[in-house]
Amino acid sequence: MQFPAGAHINERGGIIPFVTQRMGEEPAPANLVILRDPQGRRHRLFYCDEDPLDRPVKGVLWARVSFRTDRHGAPTGAPLWKFMHPYRQMAVMLAGRCQVCAQPARTRLGYLFMAGPGTQIPEEPVLMSQPPVCARHVRTTARLCPHMEGQPLVLATGNAPLYGVVGSVYGRRGGEVVVTEQPLEPIPFGDPRMPLVLASQLVRRLVGFRVMTVDQVAAELSGRGPAGR
Repeated sequence: MQFPAGAHINERGGIIPFVTQRMGEEPAPANLVILRDPQGRRHRLFYCDEDPLDRPVKGVLWARVSFRTDRHGAPTGAPLWKFMHPYRQMAVMLAGRCQVCAQPARTRLGYLFMAGPGTQIPEEPVLMSQPPVCARHVRTTARLCPHMEGQPLVLATGNAPLYGVVGSVYGRRGGEVVVTEQPLEPIPFGDPRMPLVLASQLVRRLVGFRVMTVDQVAAELSGRGPAGR
Protein backbone atom coordinates (compact mmCIF):
# COMPACT_ATOMS: atom_id res chain seq x y z
CA MET A 1 0.00 0.00 0.00
CA GLN A 2 1.14 3.55 -0.72
CA PHE A 3 1.46 5.62 2.45
CA PRO A 4 0.96 9.40 2.24
CA ALA A 5 3.69 11.84 3.21
CA GLY A 6 1.66 13.26 6.10
CA ALA A 7 -1.69 13.58 7.80
CA HIS A 8 -4.61 14.76 5.66
CA ILE A 9 -5.91 18.25 6.42
CA ASN A 10 -9.55 18.90 5.50
CA GLU A 11 -10.98 22.13 4.17
CA ARG A 12 -11.61 23.40 7.71
CA GLY A 13 -8.02 22.85 8.74
CA GLY A 14 -8.75 19.75 10.81
CA ILE A 15 -6.76 16.52 10.70
CA ILE A 16 -8.40 13.33 9.45
CA PRO A 17 -6.56 10.13 10.46
CA PHE A 18 -5.28 7.96 7.62
CA VAL A 19 -7.24 4.94 8.89
CA THR A 20 -10.61 6.73 8.94
CA GLN A 21 -13.06 5.50 6.32
CA ARG A 22 -14.33 8.18 3.95
CA MET A 23 -17.65 8.95 2.34
CA GLY A 24 -17.81 7.03 -0.92
CA GLU A 25 -15.66 4.16 0.31
CA GLU A 26 -18.18 1.33 0.24
CA PRO A 27 -18.08 -2.38 1.04
CA ALA A 28 -17.77 -4.51 -2.05
CA PRO A 29 -20.72 -6.69 -3.08
CA ALA A 30 -20.76 -10.03 -1.30
CA ASN A 31 -19.36 -12.66 -3.66
CA LEU A 32 -18.15 -15.21 -1.15
CA VAL A 33 -17.99 -18.95 -1.62
CA ILE A 34 -16.92 -21.80 0.63
CA LEU A 35 -14.76 -24.45 -1.02
CA ARG A 36 -12.27 -27.04 0.02
CA ASP A 37 -8.75 -25.64 0.16
CA PRO A 38 -6.27 -26.81 -2.50
CA GLN A 39 -5.07 -29.59 -0.20
CA GLY A 40 -8.66 -30.74 0.24
CA ARG A 41 -8.31 -30.98 4.00
CA ARG A 42 -10.93 -28.45 5.11
CA HIS A 43 -13.38 -25.87 3.90
CA ARG A 44 -12.25 -22.31 3.38
CA LEU A 45 -13.84 -18.96 2.58
CA PHE A 46 -12.96 -17.43 -0.81
CA TYR A 47 -13.94 -14.50 -3.01
CA CYS A 48 -15.22 -15.67 -6.40
CA ASP A 49 -12.75 -13.28 -8.07
CA GLU A 50 -10.04 -13.50 -5.44
CA ASP A 51 -6.76 -11.60 -5.75
CA PRO A 52 -3.56 -12.28 -3.74
CA LEU A 53 -4.03 -8.86 -2.10
CA ASP A 54 -7.22 -10.19 -0.51
CA ARG A 55 -5.07 -12.27 1.88
CA PRO A 56 -2.49 -9.78 3.14
CA VAL A 57 -1.69 -11.35 6.53
CA LYS A 58 -1.06 -15.04 7.23
CA GLY A 59 -3.45 -16.11 4.48
CA VAL A 60 -6.54 -14.64 6.18
CA LEU A 61 -9.27 -13.28 3.87
CA TRP A 62 -9.75 -9.52 4.31
CA ALA A 63 -12.94 -7.48 3.99
CA ARG A 64 -13.13 -5.44 0.80
CA VAL A 65 -13.97 -1.75 0.99
CA SER A 66 -13.38 0.57 -1.97
CA PHE A 67 -10.72 3.30 -1.89
CA ARG A 68 -11.32 6.97 -2.56
CA THR A 69 -8.00 8.77 -3.01
CA ASP A 70 -6.58 11.94 -4.50
CA ARG A 71 -3.91 12.11 -7.22
CA HIS A 72 -1.22 11.56 -4.57
CA GLY A 73 -2.85 8.37 -3.30
CA ALA A 74 -4.06 9.93 -0.04
CA PRO A 75 -7.61 9.23 1.20
CA THR A 76 -10.12 11.91 0.33
CA GLY A 77 -13.77 12.64 1.07
CA ALA A 78 -15.78 13.44 4.18
CA PRO A 79 -14.70 11.31 7.15
CA LEU A 80 -16.92 8.57 8.56
CA TRP A 81 -15.56 9.02 12.06
CA LYS A 82 -17.06 5.83 13.51
CA PHE A 83 -15.33 3.53 11.01
CA MET A 84 -11.77 2.50 10.21
CA HIS A 85 -11.06 1.44 6.64
CA PRO A 86 -10.30 -2.31 6.96
CA TYR A 87 -7.34 -2.36 4.58
CA ARG A 88 -5.76 0.87 5.80
CA GLN A 89 -6.13 -0.28 9.42
CA MET A 90 -4.44 -3.54 8.53
CA ALA A 91 -1.66 -1.84 6.57
CA VAL A 92 -0.57 0.57 9.32
CA MET A 93 -0.94 -2.04 12.07
CA LEU A 94 1.15 -4.50 10.07
CA ALA A 95 3.83 -1.93 9.23
CA GLY A 96 3.97 -0.30 12.68
CA ARG A 97 2.85 3.06 11.36
CA CYS A 98 0.83 5.88 12.90
CA GLN A 99 -2.92 5.68 12.42
CA VAL A 100 -3.07 9.46 11.85
CA CYS A 101 -0.23 10.21 9.40
CA ALA A 102 0.83 6.66 8.35
CA GLN A 103 4.48 7.45 9.11
CA PRO A 104 6.65 5.14 11.28
CA ALA A 105 5.18 5.14 14.78
CA ARG A 106 8.01 3.85 16.95
CA THR A 107 9.29 6.31 19.57
CA ARG A 108 11.93 6.26 22.33
CA LEU A 109 9.21 4.80 24.54
CA GLY A 110 8.35 2.11 22.01
CA TYR A 111 4.99 1.99 20.27
CA LEU A 112 2.22 4.14 21.74
CA PHE A 113 -1.26 2.63 21.80
CA MET A 114 -4.18 4.63 23.20
CA ALA A 115 -7.26 3.65 25.18
CA GLY A 116 -10.16 5.60 26.65
CA PRO A 117 -9.79 7.06 30.16
CA GLY A 118 -12.28 4.62 31.69
CA THR A 119 -10.62 1.54 30.23
CA GLN A 120 -9.84 -1.20 32.73
CA ILE A 121 -6.37 -2.34 31.78
CA PRO A 122 -6.00 -6.04 32.64
CA GLU A 123 -2.77 -7.76 33.44
CA GLU A 124 -0.83 -8.33 30.26
CA PRO A 125 -1.19 -9.23 27.54
CA VAL A 126 -3.59 -6.60 26.21
CA LEU A 127 -5.17 -7.07 22.79
CA MET A 128 -5.33 -3.93 20.65
CA SER A 129 -7.03 -3.26 17.31
CA GLN A 130 -6.46 0.51 17.39
CA PRO A 131 -3.18 1.12 15.52
CA PRO A 132 -0.37 2.99 17.28
CA VAL A 133 0.23 6.71 17.06
CA CYS A 134 3.49 8.55 16.55
CA ALA A 135 4.82 11.02 19.12
CA ARG A 136 3.62 13.94 17.03
CA HIS A 137 -0.01 12.79 17.01
CA VAL A 138 -0.64 11.58 20.56
CA ARG A 139 -2.46 14.77 21.51
CA THR A 140 -4.19 14.92 18.13
CA THR A 141 -5.68 11.48 18.67
CA ALA A 142 -6.76 12.38 22.20
CA ARG A 143 -8.59 15.40 20.80
CA LEU A 144 -10.14 13.79 17.73
CA CYS A 145 -11.44 10.49 19.07
CA PRO A 146 -14.74 10.80 20.99
CA HIS A 147 -13.92 7.63 22.96
CA MET A 148 -10.79 9.27 24.37
CA GLU A 149 -12.65 12.17 26.05
CA GLY A 150 -9.47 14.22 25.97
CA GLN A 151 -7.72 12.24 28.72
CA PRO A 152 -6.85 8.82 27.31
CA LEU A 153 -4.45 6.26 28.66
CA VAL A 154 -1.33 5.52 26.65
CA LEU A 155 0.16 2.03 26.61
CA ALA A 156 3.83 2.25 25.68
CA THR A 157 5.55 -0.97 24.66
CA GLY A 158 8.43 -2.23 22.60
CA ASN A 159 6.83 -5.65 22.25
CA ALA A 160 3.54 -5.94 20.35
CA PRO A 161 3.48 -9.13 18.25
CA LEU A 162 0.62 -9.92 15.91
CA TYR A 163 -2.17 -11.81 17.64
CA GLY A 164 -5.15 -12.26 15.31
CA VAL A 165 -8.09 -10.42 13.79
CA VAL A 166 -11.49 -8.94 14.42
CA GLY A 167 -13.89 -10.49 11.96
CA SER A 168 -16.94 -12.59 11.15
CA VAL A 169 -17.12 -16.35 10.78
CA TYR A 170 -19.00 -17.65 7.74
CA GLY A 171 -20.72 -20.91 6.96
CA ARG A 172 -23.47 -22.40 4.80
CA ARG A 173 -27.13 -22.12 5.70
CA GLY A 174 -29.92 -23.08 3.31
CA GLY A 175 -27.48 -23.16 0.42
CA GLU A 176 -26.31 -19.60 1.13
CA VAL A 177 -22.96 -18.39 2.46
CA VAL A 178 -23.85 -16.37 5.56
CA VAL A 179 -22.36 -15.07 8.78
CA THR A 180 -22.73 -17.76 11.44
CA GLU A 181 -20.76 -16.12 14.23
CA GLN A 182 -19.60 -12.63 15.14
CA PRO A 183 -17.19 -13.12 18.03
CA LEU A 184 -16.95 -10.31 20.57
CA GLU A 185 -13.29 -11.09 21.18
CA PRO A 186 -10.48 -11.10 18.59
CA ILE A 187 -9.86 -14.42 16.87
CA PRO A 188 -6.25 -15.60 17.29
CA PHE A 189 -4.16 -16.85 14.40
CA GLY A 190 -4.26 -20.61 14.50
CA ASP A 191 -7.88 -20.72 15.64
CA PRO A 192 -9.68 -23.55 13.79
CA ARG A 193 -12.34 -21.06 12.66
CA MET A 194 -9.82 -18.86 10.83
CA PRO A 195 -10.24 -20.47 7.36
CA LEU A 196 -13.89 -19.29 7.42
CA VAL A 197 -13.19 -15.80 8.78
CA LEU A 198 -13.60 -12.53 6.89
CA ALA A 199 -11.34 -10.12 8.79
CA SER A 200 -11.90 -6.40 9.22
CA GLN A 201 -9.16 -5.43 11.72
CA LEU A 202 -5.69 -6.68 12.56
CA VAL A 203 -4.94 -7.16 16.27
CA ARG A 204 -1.66 -6.95 18.16
CA ARG A 205 -0.85 -8.34 21.61
CA LEU A 206 0.80 -5.82 23.94
CA VAL A 207 3.26 -7.19 26.49
CA GLY A 208 5.65 -5.45 28.85
CA PHE A 209 3.79 -2.15 28.51
CA ARG A 210 3.71 0.98 30.66
CA VAL A 211 0.40 2.75 31.33
CA MET A 212 0.92 6.49 31.00
CA THR A 213 -1.00 9.72 30.56
CA VAL A 214 -0.63 11.95 27.51
CA ASP A 215 1.22 14.52 29.64
CA GLN A 216 3.65 11.89 30.92
CA VAL A 217 4.37 10.76 27.36
CA ALA A 218 4.96 14.34 26.23
CA ALA A 219 7.27 15.03 29.18
CA GLU A 220 9.39 11.92 28.67
CA LEU A 221 9.67 12.36 24.92
CA SER A 222 10.76 15.98 25.41
CA GLY A 223 13.45 14.98 27.91
CA ARG A 224 11.63 16.44 30.92
CA GLY A 225 10.66 13.06 32.36
CA PRO A 226 12.33 9.84 33.50
CA ALA A 227 13.20 8.66 29.98
CA GLY A 228 15.20 11.84 29.38
CA ARG A 229 17.30 11.62 32.54
